[in-house]
Amino acid sequence: MNSGSLSLPTFADVVAAADRIGPYVVQTPVVRSDSFDARVNRRVFLKCENLQRGGAFKYRGALNAILPLAEAGRVRAVATHSSGNHGTAVSLAAGKCGLEAYVVVPRGSAKPKVEAIRQAGGTVTECEPTFAAREAALRELMERTSAHLVHPFDDSRVIAGAGTAALEFLCDEPELDVVSTPIGGGGLIGGTALAVRAVARQCKVVGAEPAGSDDAYRSFQSRSRQGVTAPQTIADGLRASIGVRNFELLRDCVDDVVTVGEKEIVQAMQRVLQDFKMLIEPSSAVPVAAVLAGKIGKPGQRVGIVISGGNVDLDMCPFLRGDQVA
Repeated sequence: MNSGSLSLPTFADVVAAADRIGPYVVQTPVVRSDSFDARVNRRVFLKCENLQRGGAFKYRGALNAILPLAEAGRVRAVATHSSGNHGTAVSLAAGKCGLEAYVVVPRGSAKPKVEAIRQAGGTVTECEPTFAAREAALRELMERTSAHLVHPFDDSRVIAGAGTAALEFLCDEPELDVVSTPIGGGGLIGGTALAVRAVARQCKVVGAEPAGSDDAYRSFQSRSRQGVTAPQTIADGLRASIGVRNFELLRDCVDDVVTVGEKEIVQAMQRVLQDFKMLIEPSSAVPVAAVLAGKIGKPGQRVGIVISGGNVDLDMCPFLRGDQVA
């Protein structure tokens, strides 16, 4: 697949990624709940990437990008920007490969996620909480350290690695009617779409996004890449604007994008805890909220959701604190 001069990943890249990272990643389980199915009048299957190394799907893409760099022997350090999960994944993958990891993190990121980056061996540099500040700080860091960039989503290696979760999902559940993921920068939805289009052509691919950070929704509707400057959502992993490669895959390979509100996201977290006995992070709850709202799938259909992560800041979790969300 190629859009002009832009090189995009293909399904062959997803298959190659699965072979490359297979020995090192967790083949995460798929779970379902009769209680939840009854609520939504659909059979819903959750692919539990919250149980992946680092607590999120991000380890797949980071490892797929970093393993070849380490094998080539030309890189001693990698760098990225991240609100948490990708930074942890890059740090874990770099440590496994004997490389240093540098991570630019916006101020105000979830404390447990920042601490996880440090525990994984990454060196954290803070910046102002805007995407422009993240990119500027990353450029300066790379110049100072000569580190190799592992972009959190706009990277063909990262997209292909993320797609291995959907490939596993479809091996376990080949008769799904719809597969959905949350959308932030677009690495997961892009990789998922590549896998679904090749393996299960009868299956629809639907992205889900917070209404307060709806650049992918607007991009999909307008067929022109849009950005978000001041995202307002509890789903901290979905505050990035969709990437260039990611938008091309969204436009060409995804069937629909839907949005949900903040109250719906929190209620979805509660519902997953009650019905599936899992505490998932707000970003993961976005497609769950869309299913609860009747926006994904039709009655009686088999709906698959990739649970992108489970790294919750318990001190900030609204329903554990008793907060009301508007």
